[in-house]
Amino acid sequence: MNSHPHGAVLVTQTKDEVLRLILNRPEKRNALSRELLQVLDATLARVAEDRTARVVVIASTGAVFCSGHDLAEMVGASAEEYRDLFALCSRVMMRLRRLPQPVIARVQGTATAAGCQLVAACDLAVAAEAATFATPGVKIGLFCTTPMVPLVRAISPRAALEMLLTGHPITAQRALELGLVNRVVSAAELDAAVQALADAIRASSPLTVRLGKAAFYDELAMNESNAYEHATPVMAENAMCADAQEGMQAFLQKRAPVWKGE
Repeated sequence: MNSHPHGAVLVTQTKDEVLRLILNRPEKRNALSRELLQVLDATLARVAEDRTARVVVIASTGAVFCSGHDLAEMVGASAEEYRDLFALCSRVMMRLRRLPQPVIARVQGTATAAGCQLVAACDLAVAAEAATFATPGVKIGLFCTTPMVPLVRAISPRAALEMLLTGHPITAQRALELGLVNRVVSAAELDAAVQALADAIRASSPLTVRLGKAAFYDELAMNESNAYEHATPVMAENAMCADAQEGMQAFLQKRAPVWKGE
């Protein structure tokens, strides 16, 4: 799945089982135009079926990670057009959640509004020191209601509400403290830090990682007792898998496991 079409709004690159989806509208601060969202939607649907991709990285070209929705496309639209646009964006964000592969956001610069939503919707995030994060919709009269959905699941409600009510940006270091990102590194170290996370994920059974990611988000929405009721059969099913049996035997035999993905 290697693609470098001239002028493409999304560029895909594959190396060592890691698929990079690169937002490629640097002249528009990588704003999520309808076209870009449609391409992301279709691409993620294909990636979900692609067993050769073990990890997905969301990245972008230029100085800005993603500035959110393309406001130039939004002024004067009809109610139906707005609903369609926000439904499309929400579908893309949910695809990231439901993707079998873990998704890492590679944040080199500013992530604003739906761009901040994109970071929060990824499973993990690595940010450069200069990156900033904001949900400033309130400042232009359009509250970041859809970006709020994954944001409040990534950080505490009070921290999220401060970002949403003030529109003030937070630094990468503050994003790390709040739990919006997993690592903050220098710009020069960004790719190596993303690769290190991807390699750590790739070291485990792909089947086990798929089961675990799906269970994580299922249980996140449940109360504690319901989560245990859900987790128990999932873990029992996992234990019966060939990879789990191999992993337990390898541990006991003090050797490296050989994963079969089943």
